[in-house]
Amino acid sequence: MDTFIVSLLNGLIYGLLLFMVSAGLTLIFGMMGVLNFAHASFYMLGAYFAYALQDVLGFWGALVLSPLLVGFVGTVVERFFLRRVHHHGHAHELLLTFGLSFIIAELVKLFFGNFPVNYRIPKSLDFAAFTIGGANYPVYRLLMGAVAAAMFVAIYLLLTRTRVGIVVRSAIYRPRMAEALGHNVPLVFMGVFGVGAALAGLAGAVAGAFYTTNPNMALELGVMVFVVVVVGGLGSLEGAMLASLLIGVITSLAVAVDATLADALGFVGAKAWAQGVGGLLTLKVSSLAATIPFALMLLVLLVRPGGLLGEKA
Repeated sequence: MDTFIVSLLNGLIYGLLLFMVSAGLTLIFGMMGVLNFAHASFYMLGAYFAYALQDVLGFWGALVLSPLLVGFVGTVVERFFLRRVHHHGHAHELLLTFGLSFIIAELVKLFFGNFPVNYRIPKSLDFAAFTIGGANYPVYRLLMGAVAAAMFVAIYLLLTRTRVGIVVRSAIYRPRMAEALGHNVPLVFMGVFGVGAALAGLAGAVAGAFYTTNPNMALELGVMVFVVVVVGGLGSLEGAMLASLLIGVITSLAVAVDATLADALGFVGAKAWAQGVGGLLTLKVSSLAATIPFALMLLVLLVRPGGLLGEKA
């Protein structure tokens, strides 16, 4: 039971981390229709900026400034690169951001090296929140979850309860009308892209201290972020949260399951046959945990192409 509770908590926290990264991508696509392949690179930049600033500003100062720096990088990317190809369609955006992700990765290696950096949790936060089954559960994991939850509430309220949200939505759905009312639509889009990049940077600054900060961290999480956005529904913030939690919990729980399909077939008396066949039937669920999110994505695309909470296709 203790193992189940720990796995469930780990899955929830991992899911909230996925949401922190995917929230910016969901915001950018939902508001602007831009598929940003370099979004996970902004997540990596957030971690490296926080690492570089922590000696000067301390952990909390770096946590505040690094997302702002990443947001500035995002606005530069939108203003001088994406804006020039946006009218050509998604293919050009994907190609541009795909190349940008490699450039950012190589720049990180150039300045910080090709190995993990020593970005760690500060001693003031390196303690256990509680104990389960004799194992200490770190308080920093709970902090990551709290930041993700606060991010979700803040974005939701900003888009649905404030004048800023009204202006942003009007600039998307009625750009000519918004311009006629005196709003600078390109500036709104640049701001949305910068905020989306800053959200990814905040996720990197928070998670980089707990997980490993290395030049491959964007590649490790980038594909999973796109899975989250597709499963939840392109442009749906609530869908991104639901998909993140679902993928996080399922993956975490699957890692602790040593059962196989052969064991399941044993209930109908076919276990010996399945073991004789071997192959996929004898693989443990734990060894397939990393592929489960992709299988879920394929299932969702077949049953509901628009995603769990996206618009129906």
